[in-house]
Amino acid sequence: MSMTLTRADTLRAFIDIVGEAHALVLQDDIKPYLTENRGLYHGSSPLVLKPASTAEVSAILKLASATGTPIVPVSGGTGLVGGQVPREGSDDVLLSLERMNRIREVDALADVIIVDGGCVLASVQKAAEEHDRLFPLSLGSEGSCRIGGNLSTNAGGTAVLAYGNMRQLCLGLEVVLPTGEIWDGLRRLKKDNSGYDLRDLFIGAEGTLGIITGAVLKMYPRPRGKQVAFAGLNSPTQALALFEKASQHCGTALTGFELMPRLGIEFTTKHIPGVRDPLPSAHAWYVLIDISTSDSAETADTMIQALLEDAFEAGLIEDAAIASSLAQQEAFWHLRESMSEAQRPEGGSIKHDVSVPVSRIPAFLREADAAVHRVMPDARICAFGHLGDGNIHYNISQPVGADKAEFIGRWREMNAVVHGIVHKHNGSISAEHGVGQLKRDELSASRPAIETELMRRIKQAFDPEGIMNPGKVLD
Repeated sequence: MSMTLTRADTLRAFIDIVGEAHALVLQDDIKPYLTENRGLYHGSSPLVLKPASTAEVSAILKLASATGTPIVPVSGGTGLVGGQVPREGSDDVLLSLERMNRIREVDALADVIIVDGGCVLASVQKAAEEHDRLFPLSLGSEGSCRIGGNLSTNAGGTAVLAYGNMRQLCLGLEVVLPTGEIWDGLRRLKKDNSGYDLRDLFIGAEGTLGIITGAVLKMYPRPRGKQVAFAGLNSPTQALALFEKASQHCGTALTGFELMPRLGIEFTTKHIPGVRDPLPSAHAWYVLIDISTSDSAETADTMIQALLEDAFEAGLIEDAAIASSLAQQEAFWHLRESMSEAQRPEGGSIKHDVSVPVSRIPAFLREADAAVHRVMPDARICAFGHLGDGNIHYNISQPVGADKAEFIGRWREMNAVVHGIVHKHNGSISAEHGVGQLKRDELSASRPAIETELMRRIKQAFDPEGIMNPGKVLD
């Protein structure tokens, strides 16, 4: 049902739903919501709404549907593809879930935790820990990113190898549809084959089909033993061989296997306070190996030592350090998780969040490096990431002394070069950051026509008025 209101009356009606104290109307207050962290996208909005309940979200979307008002869901604002940024020159209304941050229930016996969509990831981790459980999603932004955004982008993080991404960590959802209807799918069943899986439509949809207001998430027993090692080696090919050995030695206890270049170590030790190189001499490449066991720290320590001894004998690694304390384990991980941030002081950085089959990572890196250097010989390539699941953050820092704006102006050109190699290896141009605005046009161009058409049909079925996060994922 359509409703004709003046613009002022429409905004007033939205404000009345949440109350004036929970609506931002001054541009100075709205400004922090209008850009993403890297400054690539800037938008405009007359209003930010902060509902406190699913019922208020429902009322907002009912009004939006009736008045044709575009709604942009905002989670923690940590996304890197412009998915949370309103369109420039638009009247998009921002809907922030920051007040919807309750832990609704912890069912330790069933290993599930039910939370609001606006819960900060670190709060969910803490709530699980208080019940001697683990919620395994771990991201560098976990102190500010929120569960609704994690689900909407199908976030992965550093523990995908052992636990999967958010799609695998979620049992059920509560979603408000563009019409304001509420789908209560908060089921905590591990087996449910009753028809289409609606849950999976909303996970990864980046707020284009509805707003996730609640979720049933999986928990796991807390590991009793943990050990982390840092190893230096001379090539991604050796890293891949080491990963195969680690999988054989450790099985499901292998919870992390991260690949890093020397340049990333140099940037991080130079720009991140307190970070030190774990090894006494430089190596071309490094891996971080994380082991978690269900019984004891001794088991984890024995397992990682046996792995490293085998790897030394096989000539796969040149040096290695095993963490001697929990603090050192955290320091090793801090180095890895700070690698993106450490590129910022070096100037412009053109980033690619891609994935290829694990077995093809060495070939992808070799071919991508050659292709980039053919068009920009002095580019500094900092490619790192989750070797165990094929996700590489292929980041290119500007040449020393280059003009930042001119370098960033070649973003699309570099995308075409790198993504061309990704497609050659049957990979994906978006591994865990999502599509948003940044990769929207390329997504349509790179997928089979029927795949894009099916996505459009789904969008039309759920959001015929096109009010949900317009301009994102699909053009």
